[in-house]
Amino acid sequence: MKAIVKGSLLVGVLLILGAGLFAGPRPISGSEKKRRVTIAAASDLKFALDELVNGFRAENPGAEVQVTYGSSGNFLAQISNGAPFDVFLSADVAYPRKLVEQGLVQDDVFLYAVGRIVLWVPKGSSLAVEQLGMKTLVEPAAKRIAIANPQHAPYGRAAESAMKSQGVYDAVKDKLVLGENIAQTAQFVESGNADVGIIALALALAPVMKDKGQYWEVPLDAYPRMEQGGAILKRAQDVELAKRFRDYLIGPQGKALLERYGFFLPKE
Repeated sequence: MKAIVKGSLLVGVLLILGAGLFAGPRPISGSEKKRRVTIAAASDLKFALDELVNGFRAENPGAEVQVTYGSSGNFLAQISNGAPFDVFLSADVAYPRKLVEQGLVQDDVFLYAVGRIVLWVPKGSSLAVEQLGMKTLVEPAAKRIAIANPQHAPYGRAAESAMKSQGVYDAVKDKLVLGENIAQTAQFVESGNADVGIIALALALAPVMKDKGQYWEVPLDAYPRMEQGGAILKRAQDVELAKRFRDYLIGPQGKALLERYGFFLPKE
């Protein structure tokens, strides 16, 4: 009797398997496909983009967005050497344009913001940055001045240009402390490892920093216009999702958020 039951079970299993083989593989539904976009973003975007990504996810349920922050120059080198990013958001539009020359860009380069720089000091500092402006840097209490590394960080080049145009660079160049990117530069000042820093306005206005210090905005004519641009890369795994993210960034919601974080908006 037991042998008959076992035999019946075996036949049933074989019939189920056979039916599956004849039916072929089951198609994957759209809801089961994992959609993902990986982004290499300039560090000045850290807080603004984190907030923007939350909004994008809410409008695109199930979409995975991975953002890596760093210096734009380093990302240029990494992407040129095959780093697997889908979207590049640079603090200098010249970098994605170089990727166009290398044949690595899908569609055209797009502008998303114009960056601005400020002198920032922590609360309790004896440096009256709001009154002294650029003269803050030559004060005896400004023993260490943090800027991003001008070799690969656009905000570092802007800081260097501003100091030169305002006539203080030669007096302070030996006091400079270089951050790997603008976010690390801000961290140097916020943590006390530097007395004053030249950082992105977007970081000075970020929720985690705006109540921790004071800043003075460097005049826009003191440094070259910082046009920030991006590109979708040809190696993007999900081009449609990457384009959807780009459109969200440069659309009404993205523009409003970037403006709130102190970015100028590029003219159409």
